[in-house]
Amino acid sequence: MSDFMRPEARASLWRWREALTGLALVGVGLWWTLGSFGIVRWIGVVLTAGAVILVIAGIQRARFRQTGEGPGIVQVAERRLAYLGPLTGGQMDIADLTRLELDPTGHPAAHWILTGIDGQSIAIPVNAQNADALFDLFGSLQGIQMTAMLDVLSQTPDVRVTVWEKTPTLLH
Repeated sequence: MSDFMRPEARASLWRWREALTGLALVGVGLWWTLGSFGIVRWIGVVLTAGAVILVIAGIQRARFRQTGEGPGIVQVAERRLAYLGPLTGGQMDIADLTRLELDPTGHPAAHWILTGIDGQSIAIPVNAQNADALFDLFGSLQGIQMTAMLDVLSQTPDVRVTVWEKTPTLLH
């Protein structure tokens, strides 16, 4: 069965898996909404609404997701990020993150630059293994604009771009 599809086509379908699942659920929900009555119709309405949200989230995740064939491995556990790379690495608590940047000059691919409170920086290739786990992590940052981040990632600028910066806490 694995010979049925080219590996590139399979990888593309896997990249868009949430959005495709959402589209299938939208179809089922609309079928129940338009072709049924009673409680099944209302279940179809709720299913359709939830599936539309899944499609939107799936599109965002697919735009963020890269090949995963880059150097290093990303691990996220209990709001602690660790990057284990062949030449560099590091770990950081998400609460200590003060700035998130995209550096397109990294080799062989662009890098996310995460800067902590003490000035420590971690450079993570956008195509590192398990780098898609960063999507949820970045989404939890207060005040981040996910669509702006995805636009910067898809356009690949020429210079380092600050995607998010922590708002300093004022004492008075």
